[in-house]
Amino acid sequence: MRFKSLLAAEHIQLLHNVIVPISRLTGGGSSSSHSDSIGAGSTVYLDPTALRISSRGGAGSRVDGGGARSEGAEGIACFAELMALDGIFLEHKIESIADNVIVFDMDLVLFRTALAATLQSMGGGGGEKSAPLHNSGDDAKNSSFRSSLESNSQFRSSSFFVVMKLAKRSGMPCLCLDASCANGTLDVHHAVPVRILRAEEWQHHLPPIVNTPDVQLEFQLDRPLRPVIERMKSISPIIYVDGSMNGELVLRIDSDAVSIRTYYDKLLPRAEGEDETTTNDNVGEAERRSKKQCTLKVDSKKLLASLQWQSSMARGSVGSYIICMIENEMMVVHVMLNPEELGFFTYYVPVHYLSRDVTDF
Repeated sequence: MRFKSLLAAEHIQLLHNVIVPISRLTGGGSSSSHSDSIGAGSTVYLDPTALRISSRGGAGSRVDGGGARSEGAEGIACFAELMALDGIFLEHKIESIADNVIVFDMDLVLFRTALAATLQSMGGGGGEKSAPLHNSGDDAKNSSFRSSLESNSQFRSSSFFVVMKLAKRSGMPCLCLDASCANGTLDVHHAVPVRILRAEEWQHHLPPIVNTPDVQLEFQLDRPLRPVIERMKSISPIIYVDGSMNGELVLRIDSDAVSIRTYYDKLLPRAEGEDETTTNDNVGEAERRSKKQCTLKVDSKKLLASLQWQSSMARGSVGSYIICMIENEMMVVHVMLNPEELGFFTYYVPVHYLSRDVTDF
């Protein structure tokens, strides 16, 4: 089994942007080297074309120092997929007997800390207080990529490069980050413990299977939901979300003490298998689709936890996001990176059951 990859500063920044909100779902950050502490609810899948991350909210242990998970994250699933070659990596090599697939558990809080420290060493952002890492020793300084990189004209113009690889440190499998200055004046090494899994175990970490959404609405980044949800959470533990395929969404609180409604209009409806051609049948179907509506009853803490990326991700790294509503089943927040071909990450938020026969508020 072998995995090595090369990243520039912008790739590390992008990876850090994606990892930060996901790591807040799971918590973690334990400095213990015991195998039971590795993972904290996050599993990573690597193959020649993609890097995928599957996380479950509330699976990690809550700790101080930046590792605390988002309040109310229990029950939320998050799945991320990033394009590998010409995407998150400049170049990479992966080999395994399982058709070049590698799967492992990892604590994303520790990985987030390693990425932030690497960015700081490069003179970039990403600094964030968190739990200590398993730092690698002198054996990490010898990278088999180094000689080839220093002779590659692609990197002679860059001050820093980072090698990410799987290796053993003190007998423990780790995902290592080795950052080096091109002139050899700076070396920074981090090693995050991992637990290697069989490739077939990935089937237990796939995203939830959900029915076709009743309502799908695309938001632009200049219309964030998080500030509104944050204020509503301080008033009520429950938020009702009313959506319709005519491009409208309403966030509301109804109680004996207060009634609040926030309206979003002129949103872009997204339908499965849309056809751009215009016929009488298509017009009729479009009219029927525009009348589709859905109401969800969601914990305000869970809804806010699925929107934390709106406060932490760098401007320009996200293109748009889609809210998918499946009655009495799930609310899905699908976030597309910029450019869209680079990848996405998706939150699956459980909802309360709403009876059609009984008014639930």
